Amino acid sequence: MRLNNIRALGGVAMMAAVVLAAAGCSKTPDTPADAAKCGGKVAIFGAFTGGNAGVVTPSRDGAKLAVEKFNAANPKCLVTLVEFDTEGDGAKATPVANQVAQDQSFVAVIGGAFSGETRATMPIYEAAGLVMVSQSATATDLTTKGNKAFHRVVGNDDSQGPAAASYIKNVLKSQKAYVVDDGTTYGGALGATVKTQLGAIAVGSDKVQEKQVDFAATVSKVKNSGADAVFYGGYVNEAAPFLKQLRAAGYTGKFIGGDGIYDTAFATAVGAAAAEGAIITCPCIPSINAKGSFPADFKAKYTADPGPYAAEGWDAATVLLDGFKAGKTTRKELLDWVNAYNAPGLTKTIKFDPKGEVEAANVVIWAYVVKGGVITPDVEVPKS
Repeated sequence: MRLNNIRALGGVAMMAAVVLAAAGCSKTPDTPADAAKCGGKVAIFGAFTGGNAGVVTPSRDGAKLAVEKFNAANPKCLVTLVEFDTEGDGAKATPVANQVAQDQSFVAVIGGAFSGETRATMPIYEAAGLVMVSQSATATDLTTKGNKAFHRVVGNDDSQGPAAASYIKNVLKSQKAYVVDDGTTYGGALGATVKTQLGAIAVGSDKVQEKQVDFAATVSKVKNSGADAVFYGGYVNEAAPFLKQLRAAGYTGKFIGGDGIYDTAFATAVGAAAAEGAIITCPCIPSINAKGSFPADFKAKYTADPGPYAAEGWDAATVLLDGFKAGKTTRKELLDWVNAYNAPGLTKTIKFDPKGEVEAANVVIWAYVVKGGVITPDVEVPKS
């Protein structure tokens, strides 16, 4: 997701526009009445560069592919997808949100990809009446504050956390587990949920910080606890050196992390030997299992198999594209459209509850395992 630099509001965001033609027209519910009522402009933002970009770029590419395919099939309207690189940082995402909100040509938003940047920008998009459809922001509290703009096509950490704990207890058969998190909006909340769900087998917990490089103190605590498994809530940038230092110190227990480490860069940074057997949970399906021709189309376009959240990126975009095709071209029309949306996607049936959550019955959680340096699907995990 490397983009040409376009400075926005003090040089905070990097932006690249993908302009694509979209949506044929008629008076049916599927198509608008005339070409003037087709299409619109959508912003997509997230960590497209930086140490955690590998968690986000596949979903961005999935969204871009959805727009491209849609446009090719519907050449009489114009849809513009504008990318903003925030590096997943709320401080960098906020001026981007202000720019998008103030530009009336934007009618919808895909994202945020990370929970922290999403929490920071939700009030801005809410005030502007801009609907948000996130492909991967999982912090539970994003939908508990009465915000009407935010929606997500994945389960939250109240589904992922219990599933991770269930995997640790019932699949790994852990007797003593230690929980570490990075204190972020995402990692802190996920770690707390996992610790609660682990109950008596949680023998300790510790917090690290973003951009930390020396984990000796936490490594010592883990080893002294006698834990046979470690759960990590956070992102690749810190999880990789933490696991590497755990292994270097002789720790041989299981390592399991949330979807924030679902990135090929994780195994590379840790090293194939040290990363072998590491487990990752994610409220995302294996993208190679997505419906239809998506896996083949993605590989043909990007010369790589679809990665984490790639199919969810397609689904998030398609919710909005279906609205454009039905002639919804204003901020209010698209917000109302998303609120009422109910259609099958690549990953699940997409239907939102009044809080913006995808319906709980449709949520899926998968466990993945690192084998030979490659993150591979393991099993679908029960949500509780």
